[in-house]
Amino acid sequence: MGTMRNWTIAAIGAALLTGCATAPPPKVAVAAPAKPAASELPYQWTTGAAPQAYKDLIAGFGRNGLKPGEYLWAGEIPAAGETRVVIDRLIQTAYVYRGDKLVGAASVSPAKQGHITPLGYWSILEKRPFYRSKKYDNAAMPWMQRIDEYGIALHGGGTPGYPESHGCIHLPMKFAEKLYGLTKVGSKVVIEG
Repeated sequence: MGTMRNWTIAAIGAALLTGCATAPPPKVAVAAPAKPAASELPYQWTTGAAPQAYKDLIAGFGRNGLKPGEYLWAGEIPAAGETRVVIDRLIQTAYVYRGDKLVGAASVSPAKQGHITPLGYWSILEKRPFYRSKKYDNAAMPWMQRIDEYGIALHGGGTPGYPESHGCIHLPMKFAEKLYGLTKVGSKVVIEG
């Protein structure tokens, strides 16, 4: 019995000493974390339209992002097909399609803290080339396209690279004008983010 006890103590001691190596542990190569793909971003709500639009931006325009106030517009717009707009609140970008072709993209400015740019499916309910806000000090809303009953609209405005609106989606002025000419009352808008 004493031999068995001594053997057990020796085995436990050897196991403990094995964990006390004085040599440094071997180096293991660790890859740097990859930048998350648009589909991996922390969306509150998405149907996949915004991540797909981002991929279409890369494929169609060879760009992976836009600077504040920047927009892109295709040289040729298909004559046929419905116009639809995809807004990505998370990366502050608007995409416009004619049929299945991405024809434009722009940086946008959604609602600042304390205000809401609503997520979901919308349609353009009203269009006016120039309008003034009834809620916010008669503020100018050029190329206004209203999407809800409370006054949320797409329109020309500041796009400083951060959320600054009271809920509307501010677009670069020239992009807002081009978009206005391509849409109609009833055109679909999806806001994800």
